Amino acid sequence: MEVESDLMAVRLEKLQQLREAGVDPYGGRFTCTHTTAAVQRHFDQLEGQEVTLAGRLRAIRGHGKASFADLQDRDGRLQLYVRIDIAGSETYAIFHQLDIGDIIGVRGRVFRTHRGEISLEVHELTVLCKSLRPLPEKWHGLTDVDLRYRQRYLDLIVNPEVRQVFITRTRVLRAIRTFLDNRGFLEVETPSMHTIPGGAAARPFITHHNALDIDLYLRIALELHLKRLLVGGLEKVYEMGRIFRNEGLSTKHNPEFTMLELYQAYADYNDMMSLLEEMVAFVAREALAATTITYQGEELELTPPWPRLTMRAAIEKYTGIDFGELTTTAAARQAANELGVQLEPGLSQGQIVNEVFENLVEPHLVQPTFVIDYPVAISPLAKRKKDNPELTYRFEAFIAGRELANAFSELNDPLDQRRRFEDQMAARAAGDEEAHRLDEDFLRALEYGMPPAGGMGIGIDRLVMLLTDAPSIRDVILFPTMRPREE
Repeated sequence: MEVESDLMAVRLEKLQQLREAGVDPYGGRFTCTHTTAAVQRHFDQLEGQEVTLAGRLRAIRGHGKASFADLQDRDGRLQLYVRIDIAGSETYAIFHQLDIGDIIGVRGRVFRTHRGEISLEVHELTVLCKSLRPLPEKWHGLTDVDLRYRQRYLDLIVNPEVRQVFITRTRVLRAIRTFLDNRGFLEVETPSMHTIPGGAAARPFITHHNALDIDLYLRIALELHLKRLLVGGLEKVYEMGRIFRNEGLSTKHNPEFTMLELYQAYADYNDMMSLLEEMVAFVAREALAATTITYQGEELELTPPWPRLTMRAAIEKYTGIDFGELTTTAAARQAANELGVQLEPGLSQGQIVNEVFENLVEPHLVQPTFVIDYPVAISPLAKRKKDNPELTYRFEAFIAGRELANAFSELNDPLDQRRRFEDQMAARAAGDEEAHRLDEDFLRALEYGMPPAGGMGIGIDRLVMLLTDAPSIRDVILFPTMRPREE
C-alpha cells in the first residue's frame, strides 16, 4: 500500500503540472472516426490517412525525441508513435506527463513501422482523464480471483479475455431476442417486487414498502405473471429478467441472476424441447460461429436433436435401481441410503427420487440431454401425465452436468392447481421454507381460463458460462454478489 501511495503522489504531481500548463486533465467530448480494431482490419484502405482514436494507455516506451505507446479501446490495441518534430514540443511535453492508465484522444496518420507493426503517427493529443491509481503490475496482471470479482473495472482493463466474455454475453442476449422475435414472441416486463413470491421453490429476499406499509418480495421467478398474460390473450410471451433468491453462493449459484422465461399458448413440453435445442444451436452460431464447442476440456455438440430420457430410466441407468418399482416412501428412502445419498427427514417419495437424481445422475449428463417426466410432488405447476398421474409433462435440459432449462406442459386446471398449492402450504407448515405459497390472484386468473401452453425457464448465466468456457457463474456476471471487504 505504501508503494501505491508513493505512485499516487507522483501522479497527483503530474496532474498539477498539467493544470499549470493549461491542460484540462479531465476533458470532455471527443469524436472518434475509428476503433483500434478497425484500423488494424482496414489498414490497406487507411494507410497514410488521418484518423482519430480514443482509449487508455497500456504501455509507454522510449524517451528523447521519439516515444511509443499502446492505446487500448474496447476492441483492441494499437501502437502510437509520438515524435517531437511531428507532434510539436508542447504536445510532446504533455505526452511525457502521462502514465499507463491515462485516457487520451489522438489524431494522426496510419502507417506501418519498419518492423511491420501497424501504428498511428500522433499529430494531436488530448488528455481525457488522468488516472491517479496505477494499474496492476503488467507482467502478472490482475490474477487474484477475489479482487477480480470485486474490482471488475480493473479486470476488464487488464484482462482482454474477460472483456471478450462480456462481449459474447451481449451477443448471446441479442441472438436470443432475435430468435424469439422472429417466431412471433412478444417481449414483456413484469414486476420485480411481488406481494406473494411464487413460481419456484426458493427462499425470497424481503423488503418493505413504506407508503403502503406492506412487505414485498423480490421475485424468485417470472412464471406466474407471464401466465397471467396468457390468460389475457398474449399467446406467445417472454421476459429476460433479474431473479433474486436468498440462497448460498457457489460456482453455479449467485443470489441475483438472469432468467429467460417464455410461454406459448396451445403448445406443450415437446414444443418447448424443439424450441430450446433450436435456440441454443442458433445462439451458438450467432455468438461463436459454431455449434461444436469445448467446455472445460469436454467437446460438446449442440446441434439438434438432443436425446430424451425419462427421469426413471436415467436413474436406473446410473444407479442400477428402478425407483419406479418402489411403491412406498420408506422403500425409496432405504434405496437412497444404500446408494449413499444423504436425505433430510420428512421428504416425500418424489423428493427422494429427485435427490438421488441430482446427486448421482446429473454429473453424468455431459452432452445435451432432455430428462423428462418428473414426479408431481416436485412439479406443482406442471400438468399431470394422462397415463400416470403421479408424473408430469415436465423436462429439464442438462449440458456439462448442469441444468440449463426447466419446462412444462403448463397446468391450466384451476382446481388441480389449488390442490397442489394446498399440498405445498402443508409442506411449508411442516418446515419446508422453499415450498410454494398459495396465490389467490393467480388461481383467480386460471379460473377465467388459461389456454393449454408450454412454458420454459432458461438460466442465461449458465448458457453464457457454457458458450464462454467459464468455470464459475461469477465469471459471467459483471458484478457478482460478494461479502463486503473490510478496508
